[in-house]
Amino acid sequence: MKKSLTHLPEHKQNELELIKDIILDKIPGVRLIILFGSYARDEWVEDTHLEGHVTHVYESDFDILVATRYKKTAEDLKIHDIVKQRINATGKVDTPYDIIYHNYNYVNKMITDGHYFFVDIQKEGIYLYRKHRHNIGEIKTIPPEKRKQLAQQEFKKWFKKAKEFYRSYELNLKERQYKLAAFMLHQATECFYSAVTLVFVNYRFRLHDIETLGRKAVSYNAEFAKVFPCDTDEQKKMFDLLRKAYIDARYKDSYEITKEQLEYLGERVQNLQDLTERICKEKIGSFF
Repeated sequence: MKKSLTHLPEHKQNELELIKDIILDKIPGVRLIILFGSYARDEWVEDTHLEGHVTHVYESDFDILVATRYKKTAEDLKIHDIVKQRINATGKVDTPYDIIYHNYNYVNKMITDGHYFFVDIQKEGIYLYRKHRHNIGEIKTIPPEKRKQLAQQEFKKWFKKAKEFYRSYELNLKERQYKLAAFMLHQATECFYSAVTLVFVNYRFRLHDIETLGRKAVSYNAEFAKVFPCDTDEQKKMFDLLRKAYIDARYKDSYEITKEQLEYLGERVQNLQDLTERICKEKIGSFF
């Protein structure tokens, strides 16, 4: 486990310091705060490029693991939301970020059991905070054939679930149940992204935010960046309708979506299905 952030620009270091301070202020019993992922590996991206008259932007997330003394705290979504609200309210963190919370003992068990998502954090992560005497466990690795088996199992489960949600979208679209169709399409999208993260890192992020899940997928394979283009105001509006469908389509009378908008989004999710199948199978085939 590394301890230094000196490979990052000063403004990125300052953002991480602010996030760390807010976590410590709002979350009781924190044992470890670890930066992992692309920023820990120094593979982060802030990319802006032009294709014709269109500007494409992609920026890596800060990936942060918080290990707590109490299991209840690690599972308290209200406290997690308070942390997020406090960070956003400062107006000083411009980098997208994702914080995951787990009990300290659970993290240790995952590492000693050879769970490669947590093993990679142990290998590549950087301590942002470590309470005295608290480390994470000794690394145990699992053989490639076992990793392949796990990836195949998770892909089969979540890809099947995603396709079932997509079929429900098609049925509700045909019956003109447009709000329900939008929710089903959101669920299909979420499940396809879950299949991707489970194949690549054997971890399912407990999120319903398909924007964040999409950035995770892009971090594994850049082809996912083209699934939901957001280069024009109309494209952004379309994606926002899908992103909000998880809550708004079910509970808000103000949510409206048309047949044409659903058909456009359905085509994008069909593209996500095809991409997920191809890229996940390629990844599974690489385990030997």
